[in-house]
Amino acid sequence: MLKILFMGTPKFAVPILEALIEKYDVIGVVTQPDKLVGRNNQVTYSPVKVCALAHNIPVYQPLKIRESSEELIALNPDIIITAAYGQIVGTKLLFSPRYKSINVHGSLLPKYRGGAPIQRALMNGEKETGITIMYMAKGMDSGDILAQGALPITEEDTTTTLFDKLSILGRDLLLETLPKLINGEITPIKQNEEEVTFGYNIEASEEQIDFTKEARLVDCQIRSLLDEPGAYFYFKGFNDPMDRIKVTKARVGTETTDKAPGEVVNIYKKYFVLACAAGTTIEIHRVIPAGKKEMDAASFINGAMRKYMRS
Repeated sequence: MLKILFMGTPKFAVPILEALIEKYDVIGVVTQPDKLVGRNNQVTYSPVKVCALAHNIPVYQPLKIRESSEELIALNPDIIITAAYGQIVGTKLLFSPRYKSINVHGSLLPKYRGGAPIQRALMNGEKETGITIMYMAKGMDSGDILAQGALPITEEDTTTTLFDKLSILGRDLLLETLPKLINGEITPIKQNEEEVTFGYNIEASEEQIDFTKEARLVDCQIRSLLDEPGAYFYFKGFNDPMDRIKVTKARVGTETTDKAPGEVVNIYKKYFVLACAAGTTIEIHRVIPAGKKEMDAASFINGAMRKYMRS
């Protein structure tokens, strides 16, 4: 039976790992070190570690995987499979297995190489995304393509829903691809370097909503950051952290306006409307004001919002 060394960390990788455990011999799992979470610094395992331990599979958690390559090479896997592991793996380890190393990547390469391809595709207003199974190489996400599968990005999708959908797509595509790879039935395809784009990790400055974009892209920004870390804005350009308003539910407005981006266009019983670029608008339906719990826009309008409108 094919011996697999699996590398992954978040929830995205769990369905993929579970499917491999069912069909193959997963001889070890490599995941990121445990984290200390909360005020009490509670030790928290990664979702992949929880899955591996439930199946009595040995877990390896090197702080720097490049310093642990010899230990992992000694396991003598037939293939290494990675899915959102979170560290750069050295070529000595990658090329050591009989069938080398492959990655389950959350984009249609060569678009969105990097650590946040799913978030970036949504934030940039892409109409579709997908999964690429490819050989791992020295350059980031630059290896030859073995298989791809696409899915549409809907107007209701958030980063979380896309992670869930792509995880299942990645699982199914990998199970379809592995036998063909082992039997020599796949001709790898080199990536077109002229079409490369990058999905770099989200920076803190990008969490502030950019109303100078049209409403469709503002909505995409909000949905791409909705679950973590969240998108926020300030009324009337205030930059006091105590005036930060995080948005948890919004939708593209039907109104048009000549007001400047970010200004209040209208206030209704259950939501309020802000101006975006090119006369477009965004409706704000649920918020988390700084220092408060999440509330619907009606509650915010009836209370805290008066503070901003008087300023």
